[in-house]
Amino acid sequence: MAGHSHWANIAHKKSLVDAKRGKLWSKLSKAIIVAAKMGGGDPTTNIKLRYAIEAARAVSMPKDNIQRAIKRGTGELEGGTLEECIYEGYGPGGVAVLVEILTDNRNRTASEIRKLFELYDGKLGESGCVSWMFERKGQFMIPASQVDEDALMELALEAGADDVKRVGDAFEVTCDPSAFQALSDAFAARGLKPETAQLARVPSSTVDLDVETGRKVLKLMEKLDDHDDVQSVYSNFNIPDEAMAELTQG
Repeated sequence: MAGHSHWANIAHKKSLVDAKRGKLWSKLSKAIIVAAKMGGGDPTTNIKLRYAIEAARAVSMPKDNIQRAIKRGTGELEGGTLEECIYEGYGPGGVAVLVEILTDNRNRTASEIRKLFELYDGKLGESGCVSWMFERKGQFMIPASQVDEDALMELALEAGADDVKRVGDAFEVTCDPSAFQALSDAFAARGLKPETAQLARVPSSTVDLDVETGRKVLKLMEKLDDHDDVQSVYSNFNIPDEAMAELTQG
């Protein structure tokens, strides 16, 4: 989980910046559109849509934006056709990398993602080559300023969480996807506001990296995450604390 937590912390901070410039809202709108298209516009009966809306609310996406995305998905408003796909491959040091995509042009996106892997010392692989290493989990990032760790631990575990851990200036709460809504409701009832709430992919094991390889992996992850069609990027790397300290110093 350590490697996942390192990237979770970086992605968490990055998402706050992306939300401010509207980039994250664009990605979350795509997720809502696809969810509504596949399962209808009612979040009470469409659990995928409910998760997408929760993620959008966690980064303060306006209600009007959410409703427009739902209507685009259900066909009430016009919009391009989006397709879900997953790209898998390997990064520097042989780490597994899994990329979730929403695109209106699969061929273009595949070419661009392949090029990013190649530019940053990675290689795009075949479907299924690394996905078996990851497990679906609900993930919440809650600012440490909002709650005491012991109080959060008690609340989260009672609501069905698997784990609570400190990750930088936030707490990462993970759970089975079936407990996602119960945790979301429990946090809301306590007045807690997660800065991110999503269904993530957590690696079953991790690969330790040195400083130089860690720097390369983080660069690949960041470049992939910046691509407009990329929804999420996951990897199974672990950067030991000493190496992470050196990386964060420059």
